[in-house]
Amino acid sequence: MKNLLKTLVPVALAVAALCAGARDFPGSKTVTLVVPFTAGGPTDRVARDLAEAMRKPLGGAVVVVDNAAGAGGSIGANKVAKAPADGYTLLLHHIGMATMPTLVRNIPFKVESDFEYVGLVNDVPMTVIAKPALPANNYRELVSWVNANKGKINLGNAGVGSASHLCGMLFQQALGVEMTAVPYKGTAPAMTDLMGGQIDLMCDQTTNTTGQIEAKKVKAYAVTSPKRLTTPALKDLPTMQEVGAKDFSVSIFHGLYAPKGTPAPVLKKLNDALKVALKDPEFIKKQEGTGAVVVTDQRMEPAGHKAFVAAEIAKWSPVIKAAGVYVD
Repeated sequence: MKNLLKTLVPVALAVAALCAGARDFPGSKTVTLVVPFTAGGPTDRVARDLAEAMRKPLGGAVVVVDNAAGAGGSIGANKVAKAPADGYTLLLHHIGMATMPTLVRNIPFKVESDFEYVGLVNDVPMTVIAKPALPANNYRELVSWVNANKGKINLGNAGVGSASHLCGMLFQQALGVEMTAVPYKGTAPAMTDLMGGQIDLMCDQTTNTTGQIEAKKVKAYAVTSPKRLTTPALKDLPTMQEVGAKDFSVSIFHGLYAPKGTPAPVLKKLNDALKVALKDPEFIKKQEGTGAVVVTDQRMEPAGHKAFVAAEIAKWSPVIKAAGVYVD
């Protein structure tokens, strides 16, 4: 009996301390939001907007962004997967959570079982864009130009496994035309070369392209959302489904994750704070200004978020396998 008590008392004390910590969360401690990409990119911008929007509903807590880039987003994700499960280290990741299981070789964690799903943040559609000198002025003319220039088209992307790379693969499938993929180290250099005419086409997030489209530095032909967008610079662009690519729908979603085992009361506080942030008029304004759509459906709940990512994994796995692209 004494040995049993010696075992149970420390456990009971640990549980009591954990419950007390969850009740007081986050208190005066800083919450770190890990972004698995470099500063200044689209996911980083979403993270910084979200950090500010969640500060008040978390009782005025300091929420800082930590950029941990590399290996297709798996370095930052692994950092969170291995962090203490106390709610103070979170992950903001995009569609990479659905592509990493297939794309990244020897991934050091399991997306579906090594994280707690807090909720989805937004959907970010893609845009099909081209260098300003491309002669096509609408999507129909673009298809004609592509068919007339088979074997000579350069399709830029932000790197192997990036959102623009994935979208580009689907775009080629939709047109039935193979193009020369030109990977860059990020969207910025790819966009610079597209505007300068060194590459012909690119398919990238509205968060990266809206400003360039508005300034007429690139030509835009279509969006990959299920319906047209309301952003002024994009509202006249047809969807890919409108122009005949019925199964072409790509959303570069962003979601919030915590380490597996984070206490349920802490997760509830995080989810409650997230839902308040998603209704913040300033946050919504910032997202809509770049063409992103703030989540309002069941995916803002942990269960809905997890089910959505599982469906996206099933969607992208065959596409990546068929393309034979991997990140070491």
